[in-house]
Amino acid sequence: MTPQGAADGHWVTVWAASAQGPYPIGAAIAQPDLRGALPDPARGLVDQSIRMLLRPALWSPRFRVRLSNRFGDRTLRLRDTSLGIHLGGGALVPGTRVTLPDATLAPGEVAWTPAVSLPSPEGPRATWPVPALAYGAWVEGASGPITWHAKAMATSYLSAPGDHRAAGSDSELGFPHTTTSMLFVDALDAWLPPGTGALVAFGDSLTDGTATTLNGADRWTDVLQRELRAAGRHDLAVVNAGIGGNQVVGPAPGAGPWRGGPAAVDRLEHDVLSLSGVRTVVWLQGINDFGDHGGAEADAVLHAITGAVARLRARGLGVLGATLPSALGSARVGHGGARQDARRRAFNEMLRRASPFDALIDLDAALTDAATGRLHASFDRDSTFGEPGDGVHPDRAGHAAIARCVAAILRPAS
Repeated sequence: MTPQGAADGHWVTVWAASAQGPYPIGAAIAQPDLRGALPDPARGLVDQSIRMLLRPALWSPRFRVRLSNRFGDRTLRLRDTSLGIHLGGGALVPGTRVTLPDATLAPGEVAWTPAVSLPSPEGPRATWPVPALAYGAWVEGASGPITWHAKAMATSYLSAPGDHRAAGSDSELGFPHTTTSMLFVDALDAWLPPGTGALVAFGDSLTDGTATTLNGADRWTDVLQRELRAAGRHDLAVVNAGIGGNQVVGPAPGAGPWRGGPAAVDRLEHDVLSLSGVRTVVWLQGINDFGDHGGAEADAVLHAITGAVARLRARGLGVLGATLPSALGSARVGHGGARQDARRRAFNEMLRRASPFDALIDLDAALTDAATGRLHASFDRDSTFGEPGDGVHPDRAGHAAIARCVAAILRPAS
């Protein structure tokens, strides 16, 4: 779909939140008590409004939104839909809310909205910050199970059940409830010049952002985008397609909804290949497959990744990959034991000897303390709660270190 009257360009995905299952399956961060807003997950949202905040990596005067009812069991009817510029809290910048057509999605359906034009922020392109956008709508009737991304690491807003009026206002007063998850929206496209493309960060919680700062925009993907911008690169949108708990080869097909979403090899088409303008993929995952109780062996995971990389290359994409930092000693369920660490170290050595990737980023060397074999203490904190870390997830400083390693591998724009 080409925007009518638009200058030469193409669609590029500039934000994503990979749909992982029906609410509440998953692991959110600092989630408020949603029983007031969502008393019955099976019924979902009932005649109430949503205002979902989306942070585009690059700005454009034209955007479109991908809506998702992938994990729903009934028709989803979104009314009084719009896209506007976020002011603060649950409010919009007055006069920026642009109306979209109502949307009706069958169970399992995913659909793009038509393109809409938004006013551009003032100031030179190289200096102004890219504002967040807000997708608004109200759900007619009961939505049923909500397709969601649990760990959005940003606050969005919900009205009380039965209040559909809030969707039609710029005000935040009709949105008493907040959520740190993303509902019904899984991608945002911008109309950008032909030389612009997307880099998709494909991974688990090390990409999704556990232990980074809620509303701080300091996941490694966010930091990398700012570093590219500072270096004068406006040709690459860094898109986060991480899902906390995601596995490369698990769970088994037919096992039902899993908190980490579909296996990486199964979600590759929807969460990477169906996005717009993708040039490069950064693959960072595998640690969740190497459990102490069951789990997969290193060679099985590497074999699956090699097959996935071949699929990406067949579509003309470059693929960067990474070694895995340590989770040794963690008390987090599924992590911390000697068996997991032996598999992780074996996996890393296989990558160093014969990587299937175009380039290998050694995050193990950057984040693991060689003296203890554990996640380095300087990165083992929780930036949202101000508490000690869990031994698996690096804090905001650790994510900055990841961004530095990825930035060093990316070639300057030609």
